[in-house]
Amino acid sequence: MSQGLTPIEKRTALSLAGVYGLRMFGLFLIMPVLATYGQSLAGFSPLWVGIAIGAYGLTQGILQIPAGIASDRFGRKRVIAAGLLLFALGSLVAALADSIYVVALGRALQGAGAIASAVLALASDLTRDEQRPKVMAIIGSFIGLSFMVALVAGPALAGWIGINGLFGLTAVLALGALAVMQFVVPNAVQKAPTRDLVAVPARLKALLKDPQLLRLDISILILHMLITAIFVALPLALVSAGLVADRHWTLYLPAMVLALVLMVPILLYGVKRGQTRGPFLFAIALMGLAALLMLTQLDSVWGLSAAVVLFFAGLNYLEAALPSLISRLSPPGDKGSAMGIYSTAQFFGAFAGGLLGGVLYTHLGAQGVFALCCGAIALWFVLMWGMQEPRKVRSVTLDAPLYDPARAQSLAGQLSELPGVVEVVLIPEQKAAYLKVEDPFDIEAAKAALTA
Repeated sequence: MSQGLTPIEKRTALSLAGVYGLRMFGLFLIMPVLATYGQSLAGFSPLWVGIAIGAYGLTQGILQIPAGIASDRFGRKRVIAAGLLLFALGSLVAALADSIYVVALGRALQGAGAIASAVLALASDLTRDEQRPKVMAIIGSFIGLSFMVALVAGPALAGWIGINGLFGLTAVLALGALAVMQFVVPNAVQKAPTRDLVAVPARLKALLKDPQLLRLDISILILHMLITAIFVALPLALVSAGLVADRHWTLYLPAMVLALVLMVPILLYGVKRGQTRGPFLFAIALMGLAALLMLTQLDSVWGLSAAVVLFFAGLNYLEAALPSLISRLSPPGDKGSAMGIYSTAQFFGAFAGGLLGGVLYTHLGAQGVFALCCGAIALWFVLMWGMQEPRKVRSVTLDAPLYDPARAQSLAGQLSELPGVVEVVLIPEQKAAYLKVEDPFDIEAAKAALTA
């Protein structure tokens, strides 16, 4: 079997990464500029800036799991196309807005186009199990890249085309993503087993009780709460410190480059030592130091610049580490459900951060927002101190032509005795076998057992 991606898998990875990346770029583009360039909008206030920045998180959090389930019933591409059209509609509503309230409505409509779970499920449908981590890594890297580019491009473009122009651009990008979906993304000729791809409602309650998974769900909620809260206050703090709004990109660009450079040693340390817990706690500590600098260096552009570098160094590492940890720690056959909870927590965190950031800035100014960040990070660090080092396992999904539940139970026992098999779940109704494995693992031996 080929150890590399096939042409179809490469096309799947790059095209879906483009679809998701363009959409996320449109969402992120507004974050660093709404607080400064939105001041001409009727009803402008820090509170409504926070609500508008985080509004997409509320609707996306509510609809994330239902959209994944709908994609299983009605087809991935149909749900993704509908989501992109909703996103474009929300962008147009915000582009035509003359008040901050209508901008918030547009952002909520943008979030209603919740396509994340459907995109990942389609990627899984079109790729072999052993190549799927590469495809997911490509999609994830495009999301990270879209955030970094948007952080720089937003302030640079806002001075030229304004807030309304930025929303118009996001509508065009959404339609471009729709064209890529329709004409470039391959069609899935056979759906993969669904239990490991989209959320199963009956499994959500049990997964919420898993202390390791719950720690990661809280982590992504706090992380995205911090991002949106900070972007309510940071642009205004930079202006107060003397950096005019249309020059913010000159801070963000070198800060993002330095943050990436700082992230590399954290990654290398974790890989070399085979550890996750230490680098994870260190990244949280970096973000805590960044929040403390923001709180104490409000009048210094250089102090705020150093804080941005440290914040994004920790953020970049955690954004890459958290999905991988969810995948490794989720029970066999429950990755879709675990990721559904994780994504929902992420988007609710974004909404909470915008709302809390707006309320605190209104009553306490930037100091109140940054103090909230310091407190949240301190609690987060304490929570994650009890994190256990995960085993180096991966998920494998195999076809299992079973019709007899009794035979399935016997076969699960046989599979669990194979070298490298950690956990086994067989679902006869879905003709699927879900395994957690570690090296050495012989996939051909597992396939032979299933077809004997």
